[in-house]
Amino acid sequence: VDVATPSGGAQPLSFAVPTQHVDLPSRGRYYPETHPLHNQETVEIRFMTAREEDILTSPSLVKKGLAIDRLLKSIIVENNINPDSLLVGDRNAILIASRITGYGAEYPIKATCPSCTATTDWVVDLEGLDTITGGDDNAQGHDVTENGNGTFEVTLPKTNVSVTVKLMTGKDEKALGVALQKRKKHKLHEANLTEQLKMMITSVNGSENISDIRNFINVIPAFDSRYLRNAYTSVVPNVEMKQHFECEECSYEGQLEVPLTAEFFWPK
Repeated sequence: VDVATPSGGAQPLSFAVPTQHVDLPSRGRYYPETHPLHNQETVEIRFMTAREEDILTSPSLVKKGLAIDRLLKSIIVENNINPDSLLVGDRNAILIASRITGYGAEYPIKATCPSCTATTDWVVDLEGLDTITGGDDNAQGHDVTENGNGTFEVTLPKTNVSVTVKLMTGKDEKALGVALQKRKKHKLHEANLTEQLKMMITSVNGSENISDIRNFINVIPAFDSRYLRNAYTSVVPNVEMKQHFECEECSYEGQLEVPLTAEFFWPK
């Protein structure tokens, strides 16, 4: 589109895509010094445009599981940030902010009441989700020590074993998905919890040997496994995917987990 100038000539219209700064749940604390987000509390992103909609509606990208990574790469202003290197909680915060700029803060879904199991329409306010900054100050009574390098030391109550866990990145999350798909392809029993523990745990009683870690995961008591997962959840910086829910059928009220369905980035 051209616009006439006072001299009678024409020049193309120029539009700048708006940007915003997204608060990172990690506050940049857990990235190495070489990472662009080291000690950075925010990241600048562009508003979603038709270009990003093309990415999200590309059948080939969706089928290959690349749509979200391409979206992140497209909207993050700083070019040298690899989406794979982002902590999972920071990725979530960026994706939620991007969804709000693209389709608004209202996220309509079908919710199942935990009391009467009735299915009802529920509109989630994405701007009302809380941010968890994580860290051992939020360990919620678990025996956790922050190591200062993005890892945490957890002492398990039953076995008294000291386990070191790391904060998962986008790369780890994808590797977990691949591992679960391989098990499904080879018709092996589901092992979501143990595969997740393999991604999280970096050492057991000081040993970083993969065989030692896997042997421990195979025999860890259920009590310690649950304790470890709860401790991990409490220290991970993330977006709290829960919101107040009221059931229209039985008047139940409480916090309900917000499911991420296809409607999140592909609303009708």
